[in-house]
Order: sequence, then structure tokens, then C-alpha cells
Amino acid sequence: MFHLSANGRLSCLLAGAALFLGACAETPNPTPELTASAPSSQPQQTAPSAAQAQSQVQPAQSFEEWRQRFRLKAVQAGISPGLFDQAFSGVAPDLSVVKADGAQPEFTRPVWEYLDGAISPVRVRKGQALLSEHAATLDAIEQRYGVDRETLVAIWGMESSFGQFMGEQSVIRSLATLAYEGRRPQFAEDQLLAALKILQSGDISVGGLRGSWAGAMGQTQFIPTTYLTHAVDFDGDGRRDIWNSSADALASAAHYLQASGWQKGRAWGIQVALPSGFDYALADSEIRKTYTQWYELGVKGTPTNVDPNDAGYLLLPAGHRGPAFLVFRNFGAILRYNNSSSYALAVGLLGKRLDGGGPLLASWPKDERPLGRSERIELQENLAARGYNPGPADGIIGANTRRAIRAFQQSLSLPADGYPTPLLLQQLR
Repeated sequence: MFHLSANGRLSCLLAGAALFLGACAETPNPTPELTASAPSSQPQQTAPSAAQAQSQVQPAQSFEEWRQRFRLKAVQAGISPGLFDQAFSGVAPDLSVVKADGAQPEFTRPVWEYLDGAISPVRVRKGQALLSEHAATLDAIEQRYGVDRETLVAIWGMESSFGQFMGEQSVIRSLATLAYEGRRPQFAEDQLLAALKILQSGDISVGGLRGSWAGAMGQTQFIPTTYLTHAVDFDGDGRRDIWNSSADALASAAHYLQASGWQKGRAWGIQVALPSGFDYALADSEIRKTYTQWYELGVKGTPTNVDPNDAGYLLLPAGHRGPAFLVFRNFGAILRYNNSSSYALAVGLLGKRLDGGGPLLASWPKDERPLGRSERIELQENLAARGYNPGPADGIIGANTRRAIRAFQQSLSLPADGYPTPLLLQQLR
């Protein structure tokens, strides 16, 4: 389930029964961008418009010409010619991959619907059973990497429904298609070369190298370059097998989170209540204060596993009308796994439920629908026309767009939470 964002992270698009297939953990990014919408694995997809299709650059060479050029590059990088030929035997471009790569989701599920699916009673019960079943392995992983078991099992559930849905497409074919005629051919070539190195290491066979349409693999949905840097052989059988070994998959995820700055024994965040008259403009990922400083501003929560000097920022995933969270460094580590605040929140809340925690105390504004992609683009265009500088009109509500929304909200004396709503769009119109 990949979309290509400006910072190089891919988010994968999910199909069918696998609700959260493939967050596509990549090399840890020191400055993840917090996104306001749900991960792109969730929305329904629409086919590219005629204008989009016309704007797509057609390959200047045949697939066979590209394959020969890439074969030379792979061999120069140390890939055995025989292995390359075996991996590429019968490989041709997959039109379904091209379509998925070019698709732009128009609608996003509201965050509360996303979380309802992520933290369903069935998933919680299954996760709790697996915590018990794999207790000894999780003990050892916690001891080595310092990442709590509930977070790891939550990621396992989110990524592949605990190994049930890992993707059945050939990783070589998918990545070759993207390298030949995708939107980011160099990135895809890098992943394809990494996939060939995985095959050459002997960790998995050509037939077993399966994944999502964009190359996310295994029970933890690693992309190939992340596999090379963070996958581990935890069960000691000599292979890093994130497809068939839950021990390897969970330990690999723990290794990745550790490298992303995970703090042992610390909370990812807590739900908080905000005082009357609170300045919602403070709910910005760039405004970080210690728990003590937030408390002095009237932000109250139960600071379990939170040091008073831990710095965090306020997250309002549904604006000022929804629940509020104070999130810390471990939330950022989860964001490096999948750069979506909704995903990171789902992992954190699912982990709490697996540990016996209850539901959220605040309610969601379920009477308010999220803006569609075309509406978000219109919002950005209107903000730009008024001089608020939201950045490119790409339909992505990033830091610049939220900052522009806050400025417009402040001009109307509205709660400056930076959250896009249909009413706000109407006011801009």
C-alpha cells in the first residue's frame, strides 16, 4: 500500500480483507511529517483522471531494454547473473500495479472509523491470545530491544492482521513494473536491487518473495531496503524470515523501532483534557513542551509512564471537537514506521487495549464528514488566494496547510485547531 510522499516514505494501499496491509517501514526518518488524514491504506480508490493519464510520462524504452540496462546495474552491484535471470524469468509489467500507483484516493475515512476498525473487539481478542501464545519470545525481544510487547503485537495486527494478509504479488514483478513506468523509478530501482540482494542472501526463495503491489513484505510489511538494514534472524535458523517466522518479524519490528528512537518503559502518549478557553493554536507538532509545562497551561491527563520532563506536543486528530492527546518521543518512533498520525494513534491505542486499557473518554464529532481530496485541494487553493501560503495544492493536509488554516481561523475568531472542515471550506468560498 504505497503512496510516494515528499519525504520519500511510501504508504501502501490495501485491498480486500487485509484492513491494514503494509505500513512499509523505511529507514528511520529523523523528522517525520504528521499527517491529519488516515493512512492511505484505507480510502477507496478512484482511477486516474484523463488529465492525469495524459500527464504520465510514457517509458522511452521497451521493458526488455530497461531490463537489460537494469541487469547490468544489478550485476555491477554484485548480483549473480544467474540469480537475476532466475528472478526475472517470465516477468512482465503488471498493469494492476501501474493503475494502483497512479490512483489518487478521493475520499478518506474519518479517523474514528479508522480506529474502530483498528481496535475492533475481534482484533483485541486475537492480539491478547497471541500475547499469551508468544510470551516467551516477546520476553526475549523486550529484553534485547527494549520495545514493549503490546506495541509490537499492535503493529503486527495493523500490518498483516497477525500474519494473515501479507500480500500475494511477486515483489520482483511489482517493483520492476514501478521501476519501468512508475512515478518514482529511481526509488523503485533501489528497492528492486535490495530485493535481489535479499534473494542472494538466501533468506527467501524467488517464489516466496511475495508482498503488496508496491513491494511491502512479510508480517511486518518491510520494504526491501528496510529489510536489509533492520530485519533480524531471531529464531536462530540462519534466515531472516519475516514471512514465515513470527519471531523474526516481531524482532525486526522491534529493531526498527529501537533504531527510530524508542524509549524503553515510556508512554507513547496520553489522552488529555483541555481547559475552557484553551488556545488551540498550541496544538502544533512543532510546539513541544514538557508534561509539567503543559500541566501549568491546564492540560490534564494521567501521566502513566511519563516523566514530568518528557517533551511532547498536542495532537487533535479530529480538531477541537474531538479527543486530545499529548504525544511523546515513542509516538514519533511509530510515525517513522508509517508517517500517519492516525496509524500511530491506532497502534498506541490498540496496544493499550491489549494491555487491558479501556476505551477513550472523549467522544468524536461523528456529525462532521472529512473533506474529499478535491475539496482539500480547493481549500488549499482558496487559502493561497487569500495569501495564507498553505504550500502546494496537493490535497495533503500537512504542516504548512494546517498553519494556514489556523491563521484563517484566527482571522474569524474561530478555534485555531488547524483542522479542515466543510464549514471552513464554505467560509473560504
